[in-house]
Parts: sequence; structure tokens; C-alpha cells
Amino acid sequence: MANLNALSPNEREVYVQAKNHFENGKMDAALTGFSELLESRDQFADVHYMVGVLLEQKGDLNSASLSLQKALDLNPRYAEALLALSSIHERRGDFERSRDLSERASEASRVEGSQIDAITHAKLANLQAAVGDAYAEVGERREAIEAYRKALDRCPDFHDIRQRLGVCLRESGLPHQASLEFKRVLRGNPNLTDARVQLGLTYYSLGRTQEAAQEWATASESDPNRQDILLYKRLVAELIDGFNV
Repeated sequence: MANLNALSPNEREVYVQAKNHFENGKMDAALTGFSELLESRDQFADVHYMVGVLLEQKGDLNSASLSLQKALDLNPRYAEALLALSSIHERRGDFERSRDLSERASEASRVEGSQIDAITHAKLANLQAAVGDAYAEVGERREAIEAYRKALDRCPDFHDIRQRLGVCLRESGLPHQASLEFKRVLRGNPNLTDARVQLGLTYYSLGRTQEAAQEWATASESDPNRQDILLYKRLVAELIDGFNV
């Protein structure tokens, strides 16, 4: 996070407003604010990361890659930036580079320098996740997202928590960020059908119908009688047939 004390009052206001726009899915307003801030301050990794995510959402993969790389130049262990850049390389078909970045992100996410044992970390992570569940249940999604992220800071390989984070992000109007979380789950375990179904739903919400269909087809191979998957497959098949008429 940018050091707010290093910013002028006007810059601080621009940063806070732009970040709020980013968290609420207002792409254009967020990008305008961050671009204004970068004219005078380009040393904050999280600003470059958020700009990169926004540019990828707009389909400008080249500019998005440059912004994410700037974030990593400033903070080479920035796990979210590594994952976002991994996603771009995956979309380009550079799967080896994507896998390398994903592995770096997993390594960067591990808690360092802590004397707490693994069992205690797991207990604390599950407690944080339970707090996230409680917030999500009453519609306080921003607080839920924060709680899930704290849980994953302790145990980044707890795929069930990451999946709940992804659902919460999508329901908060942040489907692109949600897709990154679901893809990270599937990199850790490609056989998690629920995560693949959720990724398909997220692609569908983004209008990426063909990719949604592909995820649901793959999910159906591992669970051919699951009714929700069959329903989603029929839905996209009808849409694709309609486009081809």
C-alpha cells in the first residue's frame, strides 16, 4: 500500500478516491485517478498493480504487462502482481512463463520470519475465514474480502478459503479479480470441480462465453451428473447457437 504520509493532501485524496473506485469496480474513474497520481508519484507498487489490473480488464494486455512489471520492479515479492501478470501470459498462450510467475507468487505468499507453528497458523486462518463468512452472510462484502485475505496471508494454500474469496469478489462486482483467485486455486489443484464451476460463472459474468463453456465442459468430465453444471452447459450452448444463427 502506498505510504499516505508521503503524499500531499491532494495526492492523498486522489489515491483514496481512486482506490475506492477500484474496489467498487468503477474502472474508468479509478484509472483516471491513478493516472493523475502517477504523473507526480511513480514509486508505489500497489498503484502500478491496480493500473495493470484495470488495463487488463480493458483488454490492453501490453500496457497492463508494463504496469505490472513496474509494480514487480518496486516489489519483487508482490504476490497479487505476480498472479495478475501470470494471467496475462496465460491469455497470450505463454503457459511456461505463466506457470513460473504463479510459482513465484506462491513462494512470495508464504509467511516468513514467524515463530508460530503450522497448526496454529491453520487455526488462525480458519478463524479469520469464519469472520469472513459472517461478514459475507450479512452482505458486508468488503469486510469479508479483507478477512479472507488475512486468512490467506497465513495459509495461502487453503483453496476453500480462496474460493470463498473469489465468490465474494465476484458478488462485489469485481469479476476479474475473482477469476485470478479461482485460477490460482486450479493451479494448486486442477481437480477441484467447484472452483472450475465458479471460474466458468465468472467468465460468463464477464461476457467470455466461450471460456465459460470450456470450463464447464472440463468440470463435467469429472462430475458428469452434476445438475448445475449440466444447466450451465445448456445455457451457454443455447447462447452460442444463437450467435451462430
